[in-house]
Amino acid sequence: MAQNTQKIGWIGTGRMGYPMVERLIKAGYDVTIWNRTRAKAEPLAKLGDKLFDLKEVDVLFSIVATGKDLEQVYFGKNSVTGHGGKLPKIFVDCSTIAVEESASVRDRLKQLGSEYVAAPVSGNAKVIKAGKLSAVVSGSEAACKTVTPMLEAVAPQGVSYVGEGELARVCKIAHNVMLAVVIENLIEITLLANKMGVPRHAFLAFMNNGVMGSMFTRYKAPALVNLDWTTTFTPELLRKDVDLGLALAREMDVPMPVTAATREVLQSHFGAATLKSNPEEYLQKDFAALMETMALAAGMKLASENKNVPTGLEH
Repeated sequence: MAQNTQKIGWIGTGRMGYPMVERLIKAGYDVTIWNRTRAKAEPLAKLGDKLFDLKEVDVLFSIVATGKDLEQVYFGKNSVTGHGGKLPKIFVDCSTIAVEESASVRDRLKQLGSEYVAAPVSGNAKVIKAGKLSAVVSGSEAACKTVTPMLEAVAPQGVSYVGEGELARVCKIAHNVMLAVVIENLIEITLLANKMGVPRHAFLAFMNNGVMGSMFTRYKAPALVNLDWTTTFTPELLRKDVDLGLALAREMDVPMPVTAATREVLQSHFGAATLKSNPEEYLQKDFAALMETMALAAGMKLASENKNVPTGLEH
């Protein structure tokens, strides 16, 4: 395929980045990778020793935790844009960051003569491996068209172009607000049914087989049944995204009462975590661990049901 001759750079091989770049390589793209922790990227492919080793690529992808991290790898000391010279024609960022942060990055890259595509994604590492990741993109139509085939290799479920500028950021923030509201409500109703005598696995099987089931409720079911808090996304990152959503809503005069209530429930998890023997470690667990905090408020002691529950992502 002709487009596979383009050189791609990739920054960030964490929980999401690693399986994403794996799919690009399998699709036949020439990828050079940089990761802060070198060992995490080593099994994949060619590695750049320094960020500015990625200057020669045609398209540079990134997926990092925060806007500050993105600014650091793009513009910080020894960054991609440091030391002058050639730069990638298009930068594509798949992180979840604030609209203002993204706009600032776009402005700086434009001054340097590079295009910028905001391309956040929907899913986690298991979703990526199952080939069910989707993405939303915004920026100039031409740049988005250029990178869409590459993104389709990573996100075969669909790549939606939503317009210019930072509109993709707005979509991802809205997406993660719903993530918080849905997990909180799913935990509430699961605890209610469970306290009244319904096994969690049976209740969630009913929900997931019905009209209210979704890819998300299905792949979170094993965690809620077996109290498996293996991290896909931390409560801290979820709280950050809910705060971004509420800030946008205030700015646009859009009331979001359900989101505001969810934010306070999520906050209670941070308070409960301080009573754990190692609060910091506990808050690195998955956001579904909110179930323990809500069970506590309901006067319930939870135990794993030790059931083999399908995720809906099985091949």
